[in-house]
Amino acid sequence: MSRDRVVRSRWPAVEVPDVTVPEFLLAHADVRPDATAVVDGPSGRTVTYGELRRDVRRCAAGLRARGLRPGDVVAIVAPNGPEWLVACLGAMAAGGVVSGINPLYTADEIAPQLRDHGAPVVVTIPPFLPLVRAAIAAVGGEPDVVVLGEAEGATSFGAVLAAGGDGELPPGLVDPAHDLALLPYSSGTTGLAKGVMLTHRAIVTNVEQMQTVMGLTPEDRSVAVAPFFHAVGLNVVAGVTLRAGAAIVTLPRFDLEAFLGVIERHQVTIAVVVPPIVLAMARHPAVERYDLSSLRLLGSGAAPLSADLQQECAQRVGCPVGQGYGMTEAVAAITLFDAAAPVVPGSVGVLLPGVEARIVDPVTGEDVGTEGSGELWVRGPQLMEGYLGNATATAATIDADGWLHTGDLARCDADGDVFVEDRLKELVKVKGLQVAPAELEAVLRTHPAVADAAVIPVPDERAGERPKAVVVASSPVAAEEIVAYVAERVAPHKKIADVVFVDAIPVSPSGKILRRLLVAQDRAGALAPAAPARPVAAP
Repeated sequence: MSRDRVVRSRWPAVEVPDVTVPEFLLAHADVRPDATAVVDGPSGRTVTYGELRRDVRRCAAGLRARGLRPGDVVAIVAPNGPEWLVACLGAMAAGGVVSGINPLYTADEIAPQLRDHGAPVVVTIPPFLPLVRAAIAAVGGEPDVVVLGEAEGATSFGAVLAAGGDGELPPGLVDPAHDLALLPYSSGTTGLAKGVMLTHRAIVTNVEQMQTVMGLTPEDRSVAVAPFFHAVGLNVVAGVTLRAGAAIVTLPRFDLEAFLGVIERHQVTIAVVVPPIVLAMARHPAVERYDLSSLRLLGSGAAPLSADLQQECAQRVGCPVGQGYGMTEAVAAITLFDAAAPVVPGSVGVLLPGVEARIVDPVTGEDVGTEGSGELWVRGPQLMEGYLGNATATAATIDADGWLHTGDLARCDADGDVFVEDRLKELVKVKGLQVAPAELEAVLRTHPAVADAAVIPVPDERAGERPKAVVVASSPVAAEEIVAYVAERVAPHKKIADVVFVDAIPVSPSGKILRRLLVAQDRAGALAPAAPARPVAAP
């Protein structure tokens, strides 16, 4: 491979201080302690930078007083709010490793993550306490359950803060270059979710890379509607906003009118969202009832956004709409729109500072550079250490030369703008959230009338994609029954959108499901909608 086939960022690598994530994000507490750091959107309650750092330190000392040790995992099962950030940054400051979990998961979906990392502390809110206890019961063990509020039989967050006293911590708890700070779970390019090991240094690097390109100022206000358990919510929104000394306005869940109301009421200037929200802002009639003139920038990530919809939304809301692209395995972002340049419709932006890319023909393995499409490979200082306890999956994702194989088909033009065209990997992206086909297939195969199953993505205007089940039935069964069966066992975003019946699932000689063949058949109309209660013999 010649060197000119490697695409490099237009910016040099960022300088990264040797500090922890909490120290990096809360530096403004030294010079602007009374400036607003976080606003609870529904109530309007504000937390200043000085208060946020004080509570983070008290949380860290309190967790250590209760037995948390460096390297221990703290799982958080809760919606967005100021206390989520206090618990997260407090755990990191104590040397803990934070693993956010989608609070809309079922107990059966939470349990594998708890089992995998063995968190001795689980943080939640009172309404989700029964869910957390059910997941813990499925795993076994007795983690310390901390509730952001008051609930019988659980430790209150206030008690943890009180146990921290003045927030004094022993020096040298964390080595930023080597110690983990985050353990989010990602399906990577395929398969079931795996723990992504991210150091303090990697997170600090990616936040600094993003801030270099986005250019937020202390006068900005960002709305955190993307959940904090997701890379977009925690690192792109909260991380970059705090690093800039700006204010975060949190929302516990997405409701369009509540979201629009928060923008108007709190004069939000920056919103980073997922494509379904862009669609709503472009077309929903409720948008006309709100003053969104404070917005200066709308960013979209976590899933592709068409150039037409991007431009339609920008025209309606009256501000640029840019895109970004990333993976949890790279902390959050790999590319972002350059806030100082005109938006290129359809592009996911340019490579972040210090990031390199290759466009590799998936058939020949040859680099195509800016001459065509291929799999996007990236290399940079923000990449993960690997997958927790899974060296095989790590080696399959990051090669010996440090290139992360994204599994996405992309092209890069002569100006450095990257365009993601399709996915080589098999994940279904629903509202920016990853859905692993293998997980849903495992659920489908537990139904007594299902002999075999495959799951494929189908386009959905609101969600981006939805999972569709291709089923081999062993006895008569209605499609509606299968849809309901899966819905009872998975989070809402994982629900099956449709079911079709076939005589056999196509597989390769090694037994791997040929999903791309099924997708092609579906797009060609060869997979007809299932007739209710259609019987299909098992193979």
